[in-house]
Amino acid sequence: MQALILAAGESSRFWPLNQRHKSQIKVLGKSLVSWTIQSLEEAGIKDVVLVVGPNSSLKEEFPSISHLTQEKALGTGNALSLAKDLIKEPFLVVWPYKINAKEIIDKVLEKYKGEKPKAVLVGRKTSHPHDYGILKTEGERVVEIVENPQAGAEPSDIKVVGAYFLEPDFFDYYQKIEEHHPEDFIDALNNYIKEKATKLVVLEKEPSSLKYPWEVLGILPMMFDSDNFKPSISQTAKIGENVVMEGDVYIGEKVVIGANTVILGPCYIGDNCKIGANNVLRGPVNLEKDVVTGALMEIKNSLVQEGTHFHSGYLGDSVIGKNCRFGAGFIVANRRIDRGNIKSVVKGEKVDTGLTYLGVIVGDNTRFGIHSGTMPGVLIGSDCLIGPGSLVFENLEDEATFYTKFEGVRKENK
Repeated sequence: MQALILAAGESSRFWPLNQRHKSQIKVLGKSLVSWTIQSLEEAGIKDVVLVVGPNSSLKEEFPSISHLTQEKALGTGNALSLAKDLIKEPFLVVWPYKINAKEIIDKVLEKYKGEKPKAVLVGRKTSHPHDYGILKTEGERVVEIVENPQAGAEPSDIKVVGAYFLEPDFFDYYQKIEEHHPEDFIDALNNYIKEKATKLVVLEKEPSSLKYPWEVLGILPMMFDSDNFKPSISQTAKIGENVVMEGDVYIGEKVVIGANTVILGPCYIGDNCKIGANNVLRGPVNLEKDVVTGALMEIKNSLVQEGTHFHSGYLGDSVIGKNCRFGAGFIVANRRIDRGNIKSVVKGEKVDTGLTYLGVIVGDNTRFGIHSGTMPGVLIGSDCLIGPGSLVFENLEDEATFYTKFEGVRKENK
């Protein structure tokens, strides 16, 4: 059995965390695609083909894996078709952030070995079927995928999950499509399953998904609950006086934890991090290597990438990119005052995140002045500069400069 990982595409809806492919976001010290490949290997699949974009650094990250380059973003079907000459066995098409791939594969193989279908699709029940590709079935047989059906006309409540088990002859069906377009993978798949016996695996748990940047926060508990999280404290770490640790905690090499800090797991603190005195970390919290905090910093349910520094303040329910800087007194608002669902603007459209807790998503290399802050659900690009005392209510594009204008009044004594 082979696996084809599709890691091309622009991931435009994943902005501002799309400076690299979204599967290269790090959790527990490794990229999501690394965890996906590991999960495939644990399931016995070692023959992996990786389809990447033209400027991808994944080739350097995984030099021993077969790579194919999709030069233009022409859709899933086009990316898959590039592997035609390398796929010789039944294969699994999987997205590079399916960190629980082994669980999926085990269920797929059980279905395949027991009933000998030509294809196995993976689904999950949803309360919003009009937002997804929905499976139409006849008994136990899948007969069609209906993309974004009209509300009230959905053929079922089972959405397609990003994992497909196919035979190599699928490529013939793709080539026979008269007019190729970015969504032609589903066209080819529907033609295939009309003629081939296709079975369905329905997952009980929601698999990892990364359509929008805030969905990274949903991956954190999955990783902390997995066997990949191994709580430990490095012998090279320096723990200050009166530090309190409760729950599962990982502390990496040469970490420094300041006095009187409270760490409530699950919590991952990567190599060379420096946590100031009187900090509070309320898990799930994931700090990648070289993160620095000053005194009196609180971080709750957040993922912070390498090299980011905080002075003091509060960060909650947020995702922060690499090498950002936050001045003293930075505050994230992570709840609406009416406690309703938080909405974010993605590609010019307001999207209901389905979350009542969501702080800020920040790209790489962005800097915040002292006493600055953000409102719930704000997205801030890479290489931005936010001035002191500024409160950000709306998204900021990459390389934006944002200041609140202050007018001081000086009264002279007579």
